[in-house]
Amino acid sequence: TWRVWTVYMILAANISTEQALKQTCPSCDATQLCICSSMDLDFIPPGLTAKITVLNLAHNRIKHIRSQDLQQAVNLRALLLQSNKISSIDEDSFHSLGKLECLDLSNNNLAHLSPVWFGHLFSLQHLHLQGNSYRDLGESSPFSNLRNLSSLHLGNPQFSTIRQGNFEGIELLDKLWIDGGNLSQYEPGSLKWIKKINHMIINLRSVNVFSAIVRDLLHSVTWLEVREIKLEIEKKSLMQNSTLPFTIRKLTFKDVSFTDQYVSRLAILLKEIVSLQVLEAIDCVLEGKGAWDTKEIASSGESSVETISVINMVIQEFHLFFDLAGMESQINKLKRLTIASSRVFMVPCKLAKHFSSLLYLDFHNNLLVNNRLNETICEDAWPSLQTLNLSQNSLKSLKQTANSVTRLPKLINLDISQNKFGEIPDVCKWPKTLKYLNLSSTQIPKLTTCIPPTLEVLDVSANNLMEFGLQLPFLKELYLAKNQLKTLPGAARIPNLVAMSVRRNKLNSFSREEFEGVHVGAVHLSLMECHKFLVVSLICALVFLVILFLVAVGYKYHAVWYLRMTWAWLQAKRKPKRAPPKDICYDAFVSYSENDSDWVENIMVRELEQACPPFRLCLHKRDFVPGKWIVDNIIDSIEKSHKTLFVLSEHFVQSEWCRYELDFSHFRLFDENNDAAILVLLEPIQSKAIPKRFCKLRKIMNTKTYLEWPLEEEQQQMFWFNLKIALKS
Repeated sequence: TWRVWTVYMILAANISTEQALKQTCPSCDATQLCICSSMDLDFIPPGLTAKITVLNLAHNRIKHIRSQDLQQAVNLRALLLQSNKISSIDEDSFHSLGKLECLDLSNNNLAHLSPVWFGHLFSLQHLHLQGNSYRDLGESSPFSNLRNLSSLHLGNPQFSTIRQGNFEGIELLDKLWIDGGNLSQYEPGSLKWIKKINHMIINLRSVNVFSAIVRDLLHSVTWLEVREIKLEIEKKSLMQNSTLPFTIRKLTFKDVSFTDQYVSRLAILLKEIVSLQVLEAIDCVLEGKGAWDTKEIASSGESSVETISVINMVIQEFHLFFDLAGMESQINKLKRLTIASSRVFMVPCKLAKHFSSLLYLDFHNNLLVNNRLNETICEDAWPSLQTLNLSQNSLKSLKQTANSVTRLPKLINLDISQNKFGEIPDVCKWPKTLKYLNLSSTQIPKLTTCIPPTLEVLDVSANNLMEFGLQLPFLKELYLAKNQLKTLPGAARIPNLVAMSVRRNKLNSFSREEFEGVHVGAVHLSLMECHKFLVVSLICALVFLVILFLVAVGYKYHAVWYLRMTWAWLQAKRKPKRAPPKDICYDAFVSYSENDSDWVENIMVRELEQACPPFRLCLHKRDFVPGKWIVDNIIDSIEKSHKTLFVLSEHFVQSEWCRYELDFSHFRLFDENNDAAILVLLEPIQSKAIPKRFCKLRKIMNTKTYLEWPLEEEQQQMFWFNLKIALKS
């Protein structure tokens, strides 16, 4: 008949599309992850199904996305389409992707963005649109329906305009990244729609746009990162018409070019942002010699900044850099200072004395030598300093280095690793407070009493040490990796040691003294110590026998089943017996055997989900949350479903998977007044075939009406009619 012919044609079409998908992208065959990147595809593969949760089509030649391409991929969580040639997208291409959380359309040829594309992406959290060819975001907001959006990356070399209302609908973002190298028009207030941004990155060249954006972000952004801008003199106040409180805590400049004049102006302008605590400059260029207007800076008041980091700053004439006299009043409240990889060779003594509150100082990978270090750490300089990092400099004398840092009365942590000391004196002077010392990779051939006895942590890794014989009574951690040690340090000399690293040495023997610190003759060994292998073997054998006995008893009396049921019952008791109507997501949760999947997925699902009105079914294959515990998936699916439909067969009874689902639905489904269970018999089955422990299910099989699947085609219509009535009840 024509119905049979229709079903046959549909099944044949499904098989052919699945085969086409397998041929186009083999990884899509038997997994939820469909990885089709870098395969030179110029189309989205046909045959995508609801089982796929991740689809990676990056680095192909796709130009167009059609309405039907993704229609069946209703459970997609991530869709990666970056680095294609996409120039057009049908308006309803993404309408079925209500569960999509990540969409990457970056580095394509999109000349405009349509709000209709994103209108049904209610679960979307991450959206990448950078590297296309659109010049603006349109007249309104493309993102108005994306209430769950967490990160947004947009912009390109042609992007030039941001308008009022472009960000309407977004209230909270964890990260906003705008590539606006040629952004020239910014309507003030455009970013004020977003109430909170944890981290914003913006690439800019226009100083006027930078100032306008900063004014809009004062009350919303926590960390602002500005990239690739050449800052010039800006006379207007950043705080123009702005009121307290501000939210900016951290400001980062990356790949930015400064002049001396702008540094002076910026130091004054940033004082207006009273919430600012952290200031960073990374991979920046200073076109000057430090000729800053220190008088104007000092007269503008104190700074609120507590942490400054300057990393890889290029100062072309660094050897002519000024001594920054007059900046003393601006640094006395600073607590953390990092100037790394910036060719620093000294800090004037007069300036160093005014870092009165500084606790942390990092000068790693610079040009400090011992005589300049002596001037940098002069008497009364850095009076509160607790941590000092001088690694990767040009220090040559360990004795002179120790003499310099002795002037730091509160120093606790000192890192002088990766300096070429080569030698170590017999005696050195150190701060009495020193507890941590890093001397790794300093080319010292031995250890002497130059090492301070107050240490709690010592790192002498990657040297040429042959032995370790120091007396360090307070030492807790010792790092000796990559040396030439042949024996371990004696335990008696380091009695409080908790951790020791001796990787990559030449150890070939161990003695009890190295571990215990006492003479062997004074040790009274127990039976366990004398016959450790025998005792351990007996204990393991006994434990194995006990476990084997418990497993046998548990299997015989279904102990595991009772434990599972108890846990499910405890979870169920803490929740209402019926979920509130607003939490019901499905008309029915379907429990079936994998051997019956052909009937369920190809016949029942099609009949019910294509009905008018359609029923929404929950199937474990496509609707369970990946990575979530199986118990939680089952309980959540049952509670979010109006009914639970059991497709019973001989396969069902024998299936461990189905028993698992019955285990954890038993308490909630089969209580005295619950009619949420619908039983469908796919084939004749006796109630006695059901495991005895499912007593209530056996009782229902004997007392409750159930639906039997008829083999005669003329009776099947009545079966579907009765099933739909049961689902609606």
